[in-house]
Amino acid sequence: MLDEKYTRCPGCRTIFRVTPPQLAARAGQVRCGHCQLIFDGPGNLISLAPPKPGEEADRGYDEAALGPPTITLRNATALTPAPDEGATVAPDAVPAAPAQEAVAQIPYEERFAWASRKKAARNWNALYAVAIPLLLLLLGAQATVHYRDAIAARWPSTRTALTHLCRVAGCAIRPLTDVGALSIDASDLQADPAHRGLLILTATIRNRAAWPLAYPALELTLTDAQDQVVVRRALSPVEYAGGTVDLAAGIAANSEIGVKLFIDASATNQAGYRLYLFYP
Repeated sequence: MLDEKYTRCPGCRTIFRVTPPQLAARAGQVRCGHCQLIFDGPGNLISLAPPKPGEEADRGYDEAALGPPTITLRNATALTPAPDEGATVAPDAVPAAPAQEAVAQIPYEERFAWASRKKAARNWNALYAVAIPLLLLLLGAQATVHYRDAIAARWPSTRTALTHLCRVAGCAIRPLTDVGALSIDASDLQADPAHRGLLILTATIRNRAAWPLAYPALELTLTDAQDQVVVRRALSPVEYAGGTVDLAAGIAANSEIGVKLFIDASATNQAGYRLYLFYP
């Protein structure tokens, strides 16, 4: 365009393409869209046309002072009239882009805060890389201690390692308790012919599970002729299994044990009985 002129910011030396109406506003005072410096637009007009031979001395043409040939040409949208209360902006002078205004309003020291945030994120990632496996290891150890009895029962090869773990955690490995896998296959209650008032209880307890189960407690109930309760007694494994049995080992998998117990019933009068097993 024939009416295009060029003015240069004395602060950052950025060259702007301007128009006469833009220079006429605010008495020629304009704001640099790059460094925000307010300067005299007409007073800093320059020519980008190469000088004709012999004109350097007359015009004072200085290519180094004008800046390198590759320049940042900013059009009228990057150059705004100087602020003045009550004045209006020239029609051809469009305010700076919103993105430029947003960057200009951010404090300089905060413009590169993303670098520090990125460094902090790397530090957190390194912490997570160490903490997460450690927490998973602790969770696994806690679960192993909690389910130690079931693990040792189903995988006997782990019993040695679990025993060492329990020495540290202060726990013990016990047989599982599964009353549904136990049954009383046979039982009988007879009077001892050699001793008046003495009863002999015999029973067979079977473990149908594929792993050892803890010894249950037995509940013996003596009833009268109307099947009413005369007396009820709970028997612990120590009372019915005998002192030679290893109660800590439990009833072996797919096996049975025999029970024989003498009961003093001289103070009662009974006609029948009921026998149950349970875990306290």
